[in-house]
Amino acid sequence: MNEIIDFFANMGFMNISWQQGVMLLLSFFLLFLAIKKQYEPLLLLPIAFGMLLTNLPMSGMFHEELWSSFLQPFLEDGVTPNPAYHSYGAILKSAGLLDVLYIGVKAGLYPCLIFIGVGAMTDFGPLIANPKSFMLGAAAQVGIFITFLCANIWFTPAEAGSIGIIGGADGPTSIFLTSKLAPHLLGPIAIAAYSYMALVPVIQPPIMRLLTTEKERKIKMKQLRTVSKTEKIVFPIIITTIVALVLPDAAPLIGCLMLGNLMKECGVVDRLSKTAQNELMNIVVIFLGLSVGATATGATFLSVKTLLILAMGIIAFAMGSAGGVLLAKFMNLFSKEKINPLIGSAGVSAVPMAARVSQAEGQKADPSNFLLMHAMGPNVAGVIGSAVAAGILLTMLG
Repeated sequence: MNEIIDFFANMGFMNISWQQGVMLLLSFFLLFLAIKKQYEPLLLLPIAFGMLLTNLPMSGMFHEELWSSFLQPFLEDGVTPNPAYHSYGAILKSAGLLDVLYIGVKAGLYPCLIFIGVGAMTDFGPLIANPKSFMLGAAAQVGIFITFLCANIWFTPAEAGSIGIIGGADGPTSIFLTSKLAPHLLGPIAIAAYSYMALVPVIQPPIMRLLTTEKERKIKMKQLRTVSKTEKIVFPIIITTIVALVLPDAAPLIGCLMLGNLMKECGVVDRLSKTAQNELMNIVVIFLGLSVGATATGATFLSVKTLLILAMGIIAFAMGSAGGVLLAKFMNLFSKEKINPLIGSAGVSAVPMAARVSQAEGQKADPSNFLLMHAMGPNVAGVIGSAVAAGILLTMLG
């Protein structure tokens, strides 16, 4: 009889809290968005399922308390031993499945591996052909730093930096920076970053139309020049060298991004390039999604802070989109060859979705206008820009 009572007492149904119940419902909703609405399904689906797993009572897959004092052997006085101290070795002794996977996030491994795949799938030709795109990509990062300054009102500087990076619309970069500065906010920040990336076609068009005239949206840009193979090979080497020398904290992300691109462009390691684009990318996305979703526990996610993060994240993203458009308009005051301001909004690094939105808005104004390749320049520049912005924040706050 006692065994039967113990069996029922240890069932998850008997131990579920209201926070876990809410988080399970939220995970179901995110799975619906990923499967039915196809909002960034490749990562939103594993994130949502990781959220489901971590909030199942009694499952023992993720132990938030193991990570709360990770690698902090002493208390704030620097002398008293921290009784809650845990190292990688200590965690592995009592780890669940998601704890083990989370080590890759904590070590900054998964975002860097994803950047190798992103680099192997990216064509920097439009950026090389039109170097002005660098400026538009940089301008689109303004939302990161404005939001960082505003978020300091309610959050610590490290938390504010992690929130600001949402404005770059770059999921791996957001995860990389947050895992270093504010790992306790990883769940809401990752979900916000990928949700807003999926909503680019909804968020950006009203901003683009508000800040431009119909005449500006009809501007046609001349065809980009052909970029040589030598230029494409030299570009990742030069960018890695310059960025790493100026901003060492950005070297892991930029280095991995450019390694993937060099493998693609050099033409002598096709097997490695294809592996980076497919097998490696797919495996890492699964591990990253599950482990990020595991951090979205009810105790940390269901708070006023989470609502503020979601609100400030969309503001950061909107300001980033506006920054690129406004800089393009400013550049037109001094340029003989006019830039269609619509391509400025593609400076956020949601590749290639933001570039497609620029193309769609341009064709609404003039069906004969083709902006996609022009928009790809700021779009891939935004990938570099968001990684550089993360390096700056990490240098300042890390």
